[in-house]
Formats: sequence, C-alpha cells, structure tokens
Amino acid sequence: MTADPLAWETVDRQVAYTCPGFDIVNESVRLPDGTDTEFDYLSEPASVCLLPFTPDGDVVCIAEWRQAVSRVNYGLPVGGTEPEDDDLETAARRELAEETGYEADRLESLVTVEPANGIADSVMHFFVAHDCRPTAEQELDYNENIRVDPTPLDELVDAIAAGEVRDGRAVLAVSYYELFGAGESA
Repeated sequence: MTADPLAWETVDRQVAYTCPGFDIVNESVRLPDGTDTEFDYLSEPASVCLLPFTPDGDVVCIAEWRQAVSRVNYGLPVGGTEPEDDDLETAARRELAEETGYEADRLESLVTVEPANGIADSVMHFFVAHDCRPTAEQELDYNENIRVDPTPLDELVDAIAAGEVRDGRAVLAVSYYELFGAGESA
C-alpha cells in the first residue's frame, strides 16, 4: 500500500508529561515537504458516553462541576475505559452505574468519533442505554461530585437548541440520536 502524500513520518516519540487519565506526547516528525518539526498531543484511553433512557423515556442526565470551564456542566455519563474492562460495553455499563447508580437492560452502539483529532488521539464510543433503572448508589471517583437529573428527551433537545447544554459529548449524542436514531426507539 502506498502512503498518502499528506502523511507525516514519526521519527521519535516520547511522553513529555503524564498524570492520571492522560499523557502529553511529544513527537519529532518529518512533514511531506521534508521539514523536521515537533508535534505535541494529548493521549488517553478510549472513552464511552451513554445516552441512557429510563423505561418512561427520560434521559438520565448528570450535573457535574467542571473546573476547566469553572461551572456546573449538564450532560451525560462519560468515562474512560479501564484495563479490567472486557470490552466497550463493559466499560459503558460500569460508567453508567458508577456515575448514576443506574443499570441498563440493553445497550446499542450509536456512533464512534475522534472528538479532537487535531490535538488528541481520543476515541469516544457512544451508546444508547435502554430501560435504565436506579439499582445502587453512585460510586464516584475522589474528584467527582455528580447530581443525577432524569430529563424528558424533548426538554433536553430544547436545552441544547437554546445553548443551555454546552457539553460537546451530550450535544453530539443527542443530535446524532435525533438525526439517525439507534435501531429501536427508546
């Protein structure tokens, strides 16, 4: 297979900074015109985002403080995959239970995206979770404070349209679901 003429050649790679959840990677690269330069990006494990519906059709939304934007964020359960997760569905079920205390009867894949591929190698897998019911207490990470807020889908769509929901993951999940669905209806 012939390489794409736009492809960069990676000459060297090193982790410049590491912390829980992600690394900052520095690569020495050669551009198509032969120029040698540096490129830095965020590297993190694959993650999952859930659009969870209760049996009544409400979306199990969450409210959580986000320090980077200094406000409470209204969105959906999201989290990274962990080494002990057997597969993406296992990770999705774990994140839903940990962040909300809800469990889903059934999951369906919605879409997979690279949300910021100009600055990160992130891959996010979206799922629709059907017939979600509260079954346990939340099991939050040490730095998480999450309020669970079941919301009718039409109210969530209206909040997104009004710019009240700014979380890109929630906007993408709901927009994609509204445009294309996920097999069966919630």
